[in-house]
This record gives sequence, C-alpha cells and structure tokens, in this order.
Amino acid sequence: AGCGSGLSASMLFGDRLKNHKYVGVDISTSVEVARQRFKERGLPGDFVQWSLTDVPVKDESVDMVFSEGVLTFTESTGESIRYLGKKLKKGGSMLFYVYAKKGPIREFADDHIRHAIAPMNDKDAWEALMPLTKLGAALGELNQKVNVPEDIPYLGIKKGEYDVQRFFYWFVAKAFYKPEYDLDTMNLINFDWYRPITCHRHTVEEVKEYCASARIEINHLDVQEAGITVVGTKF
Repeated sequence: AGCGSGLSASMLFGDRLKNHKYVGVDISTSVEVARQRFKERGLPGDFVQWSLTDVPVKDESVDMVFSEGVLTFTESTGESIRYLGKKLKKGGSMLFYVYAKKGPIREFADDHIRHAIAPMNDKDAWEALMPLTKLGAALGELNQKVNVPEDIPYLGIKKGEYDVQRFFYWFVAKAFYKPEYDLDTMNLINFDWYRPITCHRHTVEEVKEYCASARIEINHLDVQEAGITVVGTKF
C-alpha cells in the first residue's frame, strides 16, 4: 500500500515474491518504475496507480498488507489503517511504518517549512530547501559533540552526548546529512520530507489505538526516534 518505486518490497521480500501474488498500489506514476524494477530482477508483480484508501480489491481477500512510511501522508493515518485492515483475511498480517512525533520545536519547524514551500512550484521549493541542506552539511562537517547535562522534558530533549548535526536534526529541523552523499542527494531527501503538505506524526499510544480499532493484534512493535514499526495480525 503505497508501493512507490518498489524498492522496499523488492528488498524485504526478494525472491519470496516468486511464490506469491504481489500487487503494488501507489497514487503516483512511480508504479511504472516499480514495474520495471521488478522486471529487471525477474520478480513477478502487478502494479496499479490508485489511491491506497480506495484499493480495487475485495474485503478480506489478501494475506498481507505492507506499507513503508506512506500511511502518514494520507488524510488520516488511523482511517487508512482501518480501511486496509478490512482488506485482510482473518489471521492475515499487516506490516507498516509511520513517523514518530518529535520535540515541539522540531514539530513546529517541520510544519512551518512544509507550509512555507507549499505555494511554490517544485523547482522553487527545491531551491528554497537548499540553504537548509547546506546548513545540515556544514553542521555535519563540524564533527563535534554537545553534552546535555540534564533532561529538558518541555523540549523533548534527554540528557546525554549528541553529535551537533544530529542534535539539530532531532530537535530543531530536519536537515539530512550523510558524508558520502552529495548536496543534491541530501536535498532530495529533505525535499521528499517537506514537500507533501500532509504528513502526520504519531505517538505509540495513537498507533496502538489505530491497530485496536482495525482489529490488528500487535505482535512486534519497534519504537525509534524517527518512527514506529508494527507487525500485526488481524483477529
């Protein structure tokens, strides 16, 4: 659900796809890239350009729903989970990843930047994000640490030692940095995050509530700073 270019599915399932029927659904034309990627790897799969909240399959007809970092870009993450849960057979599996809520300054900055570039065309939005990307790279190249002596709960900051760039990344604004990437690649990652006008972030409690309402029993829950991973079974 939200297969994009098919990278996550091809990496996670690999040759196992040869023994199963895979259908990738995405609202964008990336399904054409996914179709070609599967063909090049010799993997079977059907691809449909469609909304994942209006999938053209019957209720209780699929064995697994897999969605990697897409549900939070729908109008309602909870409604999307409930809708896709209806497509699962009893005993079927749901695997998904959603983004976690960060500290209040990071949350504010994310939404502020998202809305600031919303009226722009893609070229102008790309250029508008480049100074932020350059700042992230400059902070990363410092290769310096900062020590937070005590928890600051009202900012969502825990005591400890942080790389300066990662401290900015987690608590101020997403400015992606990876030393082996060039500026355009880092800017693309930032662009991919800030460009969608809708992007929900969630707490663990919210995710558990969504699963319960979709009749999904959580078998595995992995909570990290960036996001929340769930593997569940429909009951």
